[in-house]
Amino acid sequence: MTKRDYYEVLGVSKNASDDEIKKAYRKLAIKYHPDKNPGDKEAEEKFKEISEAHEVLSDKQKRARYDQFGHAGVNGGAGGGAGGAYGNPFGQGGTFNFNGQEVHFDFGGGGGLDDLFGSLFGFGGGFNRRPRRGADLKTAITIDFKDAIFGTTKQISVEGKTIKLKIPAGIDDGMSIRLKGRGGPAPEGVEGAEKGDLYVVVRVKPHKTLTREGALILSEQKIDMVDAALGCEVEIETVDGPITMKVPAGTQSGTPFKLSGHGVPFRADGDRGPHIVTIIVETPKNLSRKQKEILEEFKGAKKRGLFR
Repeated sequence: MTKRDYYEVLGVSKNASDDEIKKAYRKLAIKYHPDKNPGDKEAEEKFKEISEAHEVLSDKQKRARYDQFGHAGVNGGAGGGAGGAYGNPFGQGGTFNFNGQEVHFDFGGGGGLDDLFGSLFGFGGGFNRRPRRGADLKTAITIDFKDAIFGTTKQISVEGKTIKLKIPAGIDDGMSIRLKGRGGPAPEGVEGAEKGDLYVVVRVKPHKTLTREGALILSEQKIDMVDAALGCEVEIETVDGPITMKVPAGTQSGTPFKLSGHGVPFRADGDRGPHIVTIIVETPKNLSRKQKEILEEFKGAKKRGLFR
């Protein structure tokens, strides 16, 4: 499903000020807030849509990326629905299968859908509509930033047993992998009882220069004012190794550039989001007398209209 233009969602122009965006969001948020529209699924979807639009357009860097690259600049996908770039497809929690591995979402407030169903259907008391099962266990593993991008295989030890764990490409910090039947033993004397499950929480080490937003990889590249004015080539560190990127003459500080296909995998077929590089133009602090004279000469020429 193709996403609507964020400016259209909020009903503002592309030149709208921060205050205009804020006012438009507040007006729509009040109108479509779930508390004012209980049970109205359409209003709930509208509220999510305007909240997403506001989250992007109220952030200067995200807005700049969106203005230049569209939805691909802020969520890494090609305009697909929410969750296409490893967003939460269940709203609050749940489990889905990715590349043959079950990945579990739990965004606070308990154990997600599994605990909800467990309390209702007999895991720890309740209606007992299906066989009791052993206790679910939880452990954690820490992996490198690049391993989270490309996937890896690790060995973990649980209760003296070694388990080979496949970590799918694109997994994000805080997600957990569910290993069915690897948890606590089945209760004795209960016919049809099953072993519990093991949840492995994945923690991702931060990278020195790269950060991640969904399927996007983000970084900054500093250049001096002369290179910004005349144009240059810079070497960019990516998860795939160094890449040479051209910076055109006249580039302003804060300008984002997109390196397509160097981000995080967001689909089972291996498609990857982009790497967004934001140029930061550095202004020299300590100038020699000669450098000051050159800049003063340039300043004077600019005032006379020789540079536009």
